[in-house]
Amino acid sequence: MFDDYLIYRFYYNWWKNIDKTIFFLIVLLFSLGLFFSLVSTSLIASNNLETDNYFFFFKHLLYIVLGIIILIFFSSLSEKNLFRISIFLFLVSLFSLFLLPIIGTEVKGSKRWLDLFFLPRFQPIELVKPFTIIFLATVLSSEKKINVYYKYFVSFIIIVPISFLLMMQPDIGQTLLVFLTWLTLIFISGISFIVFLTFFGVSLISLLYMVFFIPKFEYIKNRILSFLNPENGTHNFQSEKAIDAITSGGFFGKGIGEGTLKNRVPEAHTDYIVSVISEEFGIVVIFLLLLIFLFFIHRVFKKVYLEKNEKIKLVLVGSITLIVAQALIHIAVNIRLFPTTGMTLPFLSYGGSSIVGVSILSGIILNLTKRKVK
Repeated sequence: MFDDYLIYRFYYNWWKNIDKTIFFLIVLLFSLGLFFSLVSTSLIASNNLETDNYFFFFKHLLYIVLGIIILIFFSSLSEKNLFRISIFLFLVSLFSLFLLPIIGTEVKGSKRWLDLFFLPRFQPIELVKPFTIIFLATVLSSEKKINVYYKYFVSFIIIVPISFLLMMQPDIGQTLLVFLTWLTLIFISGISFIVFLTFFGVSLISLLYMVFFIPKFEYIKNRILSFLNPENGTHNFQSEKAIDAITSGGFFGKGIGEGTLKNRVPEAHTDYIVSVISEEFGIVVIFLLLLIFLFFIHRVFKKVYLEKNEKIKLVLVGSITLIVAQALIHIAVNIRLFPTTGMTLPFLSYGGSSIVGVSILSGIILNLTKRKVK
C-alpha cells in the first residue's frame, strides 16, 4: 500500500510539472502516426505477408506503448541523472554503431541494422542521435577554463567517427542529419562566423571527396548523380511514384484506402509516409501536420527563450533541430528535392527504431521544459 502511494505521488508530481501542451502534441503526433499506419499497411499485411490485416498496426501500437514508457522514464529523471545516464548510453550506443560493420544485417546493400535475439532489427543510429546532442552540449557548455576553440575541435572529433560509420553503411541521410545538428549547436554556442564557415567548408569538402573519390561510397555517388540526371538514373523509381501519388491526391485526396503508392513502392509506410498520406487524404492534411510540427517547435523555443542554463538551451535546440531537420529531409525526398535517403518522418512513420529514438528525444525535451521545483 505504501509503495503504491509512493508511485502515485511520484507520477502525480511528474504530471504536475511537465509542459502539458508539449506532451499532448507528442501524443497527438503518435496517435496520427498510428492511424496512418493502419490505413497504409493493412493491405500490405494481407496481400504480401498473407497474414492478419492489422499485423503492422498492432506492431506499431506496441512500439508506441514502448515509446511512451521510454518518454515517461526520461522525462521523470532529475536533470543530474538525465545527463549522467545519457553520457553512459551515448558510449553504449556508439559501441553498437561500431558493431554494425562486423555483425550488422545487410538489407538492399546497406548495413544499418543489428539483429540481436533480444532486440531484432534495430537501427543503432536512432539511439546515438539523442545522446550525441547531450554529449556535444556538455562539451560546448563546459565551464572549465579552456580555449573555446578547443571545445569546438573536441565536438568535431566526436562527430567524425559517427559520420564515418554512417558513411560506411552507407547512410547519407543520417550523416547529413548528424552534421547539420552539430553545425547548429556550434553556431548557437557563439562561434565566430569566420571559424564557422571554415568548419563548414572543410567538412563539406571532406564529405564530397569521400563520396566521389573513394570506391566504398560509390553507391552514394550513383544516387546523387541519378538524382541530378534523372534520365540516365536507375534510382528514381520510388521518387517518381511518390511525386505522382502526391499529384494524384490533389488537395483533398482520393479517400481512405484508395491510394496505390503503398502497394507499388517498398517501405512506403516508412520512407514515403508523406506521399501515402497526401494521396489518400490530400495536401490539406499535410499542411495541418506541418502546422502541428510548427506549433510544437514554437512551444519548445518559447521554453528555450526563458531558460538561463546554457547546457539545457543547447540540448533543447539540438533536439528540436534534429526533429525538424529529419522531417524536412523526409518531405524533401518525397517531393524530389533530395535524393532517396531512407529517412523516416518523426512520430508518424512506421518503425520501432524510429519510434524509440524520437521517444527518447521527446522525453529529454519534456524533462528540460518542465516546471522547476525548488
